[in-house]
Formats: sequence, structure tokens, C-alpha cells
Amino acid sequence: MIVCLCRAKSDRDVARAIDDGAASIADLQRCGIGTDCGSCHGMLRMMLAEAAAASAACPECSEAAADDLAAASA
Repeated sequence: MIVCLCRAKSDRDVARAIDDGAASIADLQRCGIGTDCGSCHGMLRMMLAEAAAASAACPECSEAAADDLAAASA
């Protein structure tokens, strides 16, 4: 589903950016998501909150994501 109409970004694009470490609207904007009209910001906030809740519910997932991020930047 398209979330950001102005930039033609889908929910999968947003999820990928969040999986890669985006934790705020500003982070998503650096990925080219939500930079124009802002009508998608409500949905972006909801997706960020859901991802934060999921990682809080599963500390092992958060640790694995941090390990993946560290390995990718090495």
C-alpha cells in the first residue's frame, strides 16, 4: 500500500527504513519518505510506534537488529 503519495513510498519501503534503524519522522525523511506535503506523517508515526512496541516486546529482536546494524557498518 502506498503510504507517502508525494514520494511514491509504500508500507514496505517504510518498514525497510524502520528495520534499517529509522526511529523518527526525521529519520524517515532522510530516507526520502514524508518530505513533501506531510499528509502521511500520521501513518508514519503509527508505523514507528508499532515497530517500537514490537521491539520492546521482543528484546532479542532488538539485539539482533543492533547486531545486524553494527555488522553492516563495519
